Amino acid sequence: MKDDLLTQIFLRFAGISLLAVGGAMAALPEAQRQIVTGAHWMTDAQFAQSFAIAQTSPGPNVIVFSLFGWRMAGLAGLVAATLGILGPSSLLAFAAARILRRAGEAAWLARLKKSLAPLAIGLMAASGYVLARAADSDAFALLITAIATALVVFTSRSPLWAIAGGAAVCVAAGRAGLL
Repeated sequence: MKDDLLTQIFLRFAGISLLAVGGAMAALPEAQRQIVTGAHWMTDAQFAQSFAIAQTSPGPNVIVFSLFGWRMAGLAGLVAATLGILGPSSLLAFAAARILRRAGEAAWLARLKKSLAPLAIGLMAASGYVLARAADSDAFALLITAIATALVVFTSRSPLWAIAGGAAVCVAAGRAGLL
């Protein structure tokens, strides 16, 4: 039974990896749809908590998928999720790099690059929406999200200030469970 779960984790994450245009965070909405809504392997709150833990850890953003695997099936789940999320996209990137190197300055390549930027931005915006929806369990959490979003969007300050400020407010208000 556990082998079946590990195979499912690997296959789902392998499919998700091919949607990660713009980075791992761009694939979060699809991961949430498959892990939470589809397979019910975790709740929205667990999904958001895993994301928060991964973001506080040093290393690349893709670590969040390894943490999802860990939460679903322990160390073996971590390995299955990591191989699934990194394997197919790495092979695709390797093949694309070879093709792009041969293409040089072709017009079709310039159009492709130009069209991928809005796609990546849209996928990342969808990630933010999915995470906010999962974390905003009440009006207080929604207010924290709105203030943090405004700080990031309308100032040039690092997003770390928004994270630190939100954490400080939650601790001061006795709402550390939101973290």
